[in-house]
Amino acid sequence: MIRLNTPLTEEKIAGLKVGDQVLISGTLYSARDAAHKRMVEGLDGEKPLPFDVQGQIVFYMGPCPAAPGEIIGPAGPTTSHRMDAYTPALLHRGLKGMIGKGNRTAPVVDAIVENQAVYFVCAGGTGMLSASCITDAQVIAYDDLGAEAIRRLIVKDFPVIVAIDAKGNNIYENEIKKYRNYLKDKQEEVYESNGN
Repeated sequence: MIRLNTPLTEEKIAGLKVGDQVLISGTLYSARDAAHKRMVEGLDGEKPLPFDVQGQIVFYMGPCPAAPGEIIGPAGPTTSHRMDAYTPALLHRGLKGMIGKGNRTAPVVDAIVENQAVYFVCAGGTGMLSASCITDAQVIAYDDLGAEAIRRLIVKDFPVIVAIDAKGNNIYENEIKKYRNYLKDKQEEVYESNGN
């Protein structure tokens, strides 16, 4: 298990490889597709971003309402490809990490490699676990978006897995190949054990 504190640097990212289990502590920013669309439209209009993305990690999440006395409600990841049209623009401006679920498109993987960034995943259905690692949550922009507003999150030992590292190694592609090879080997074993 690797412990990682934010903000991220290229040196920290260079030490991460696909499949690594990581516990993140520090600041994350939550933003989903509506917030990403607004940020990139703002950039196109030469407006500043609502927070400095340099070295930061964006968590693709919109929390459920918090129960009385809770800091935040369940905070599981949303499907990352919803942000793919906007992600390269943010990576080119210094964003270094993203947390979501699911694979990314080729332009995002290319931008991860070009900008020496990293894509983390956490499993869907882990909203309560994720929320338990958030010690503070404050809306900092686009409060009209409700659950999709941008939040600054303070986290302690937030569990993630490196899904795409800075070299472009991709857990979705690597693991599928491993599984196919495993099945092929097992089929050959069965074939040989049957005397064929």
